[in-house]
Amino acid sequence: MDINKYLDQQRQRVDQYLEQSLPNSLREPEKLYESMRYSLLAGGKRVRPILTIAAAQALGYDHDAMLPFAASLEFVHTYSLVHDDLPAMDDDDYRRGRLTNHKVYGDGMAILAGDALLTMAFELCSKDEGDHGLSASQQLQIVRELAFGSGHQGMVGGQVMDIQAENQEVELAHLQMIHSHKTGQLIRAAVRIGGMIGGASSTQLGCLTGYAEDIGLAFQIADDVLNMVGTREELGKDAGTDEKRGKQTYPSFFGVDGSKKLGEDCVERAITRLESFDHQADPLRHLASYIMQRKN
Repeated sequence: MDINKYLDQQRQRVDQYLEQSLPNSLREPEKLYESMRYSLLAGGKRVRPILTIAAAQALGYDHDAMLPFAASLEFVHTYSLVHDDLPAMDDDDYRRGRLTNHKVYGDGMAILAGDALLTMAFELCSKDEGDHGLSASQQLQIVRELAFGSGHQGMVGGQVMDIQAENQEVELAHLQMIHSHKTGQLIRAAVRIGGMIGGASSTQLGCLTGYAEDIGLAFQIADDVLNMVGTREELGKDAGTDEKRGKQTYPSFFGVDGSKKLGEDCVERAITRLESFDHQADPLRHLASYIMQRKN
């Protein structure tokens, strides 16, 4: 299959839903909605919602009724980027090729826009719209999955460990723990939510979970490598920031080539996890390879 064509199609699908789900800046509070839209609709790969869609498709489910659940992953991801860029965190000036949210709207509005994006994610995936075919208990399970992946034992917990590790010598095992939380848990949630929407059996969900954990690690390794060798034009933000902040990364342990090999091993393992799935899981297989081959 043509993975780039698939990604474009699904990205358009997600972007259309994001556009219509977020109130426009003509409503009060106008500035809040303007700030939210500035970051949410700034482009991006939409990898997490597309993983949710692809996981559901692997089980034969492909209805627009899953878009609120898929979009909730992008709301959480965008909130995390808005907050990551703040002076108290990574203090970045650029994101996705333009000024970061706080540089345009100020720190206070950026914090509140991030808060609103996060809470709206749970609004989206808890709506009772009646056409997604999920029971209330299944929907509650999805909400719990999103909360776990984004919260204190997931992304936020990983961000805390990441801050604490700056300018510190850390063991490889600790680095892996940081990134399995900071990056991996939200990716894990994205895939598992797609599996739940598609009605995965416990065995199928276990395979999807293993796949997600492998690509989550590959994603972080690719990010670390790109931060070291990419350009600002490719990344849409400043390169080399990890080293400036004294962060330990996979290249600092394995070098660039060694890190790429480690990431490719993760991709191979991830694809092997899907052996029991038929051709409907091909998007997931190709997404695993794309994660290591991307340029931003």
